Amino acid sequence: MRVAVLSGGRSSEHDISLLSGDAVADGLEAAGHDVIRITIEKSGTWICGGDAVSIRSGEGLEAGGDLLSIDVAFPVLHGPFGEDGVTQGALDTAGVPYVGSDVLASAVCMDKLTLKRVCGFHDIPQVGFVQAFTPGWEQDALELEFPLWVKPSRLGSSVGISKVTEPDELAAAVEEAARFDPRVIIEANSSGREIECSVLGNENPEASLPGEILTDDEWYDFEAKYTEGRTRIDAPADIEEDTSARVRELATSVFTLAGCSGLARCDFFVEEGEGESRILLNEINTIPGFTRTSVYSKLWKATGLEYPDLCNRLVELALARAKAESQHSY
Repeated sequence: MRVAVLSGGRSSEHDISLLSGDAVADGLEAAGHDVIRITIEKSGTWICGGDAVSIRSGEGLEAGGDLLSIDVAFPVLHGPFGEDGVTQGALDTAGVPYVGSDVLASAVCMDKLTLKRVCGFHDIPQVGFVQAFTPGWEQDALELEFPLWVKPSRLGSSVGISKVTEPDELAAAVEEAARFDPRVIIEANSSGREIECSVLGNENPEASLPGEILTDDEWYDFEAKYTEGRTRIDAPADIEEDTSARVRELATSVFTLAGCSGLARCDFFVEEGEGESRILLNEINTIPGFTRTSVYSKLWKATGLEYPDLCNRLVELALARAKAESQHSY
């Protein structure tokens, strides 16, 4: 296949996306595919081979005056304008099949507030939360379990997140998060272990063995995530077999409820105590970090799926979804 790998983007995760994109391109080539590399600059301009890329509605992508021969696109874009449905909508407009979730699922999963409300409707266990700037939000937030975690609702990589240990710190933390997003979520604390699970598939998704995030830092912030040696992943996680099975089942349930397809990484807190462990949803990422050493791919490797095979499987899933959707009339 001729696969267009899209990386970069307008978000604060631009550089991380470039690393993921290079790894995916190499993995696809190792799997036997012909790769076209498209970089989205921080300005938002799409570039391929030095030429600006534009959309021909229903026909594909154009660069240098010619249509690019593309069978499928593989967006490896983290954060706003890439993981939130915007790029997916552009590819839909161009008529190009693509890896990963569609516009709706991407938007739902990118917005922590919306995802939590969808999952709450379906009784998925999760930590308590409050939306800032809604009626009575300050009092409601103070009734949550401290410390509180204040976050922009639609960002990733822990950008704009603050840990609030005292009530008088709340206003400043909300103001900081609001610099990045007018939608701000305040979450209760969980003392559980941070367990993550990779999901792969369309209508019948599969879950990897879970892994545990281990960091020497106070919490899993941007520096801990992207500074070499500060964080490691224990894959598979050292948890009870029945807990592992429940994490995997819950991960595929959340994936399906949110309408995801292709890939996602589902993050949980596992609170252990007497009796059965309590598993709480944290979030789901529809385009997680995707280098060979990223959590998503490491968990699949621990489960028995090598990186090139993983990339190839995602291309197959994208084409299968595009074929199924082509049967509908619009």
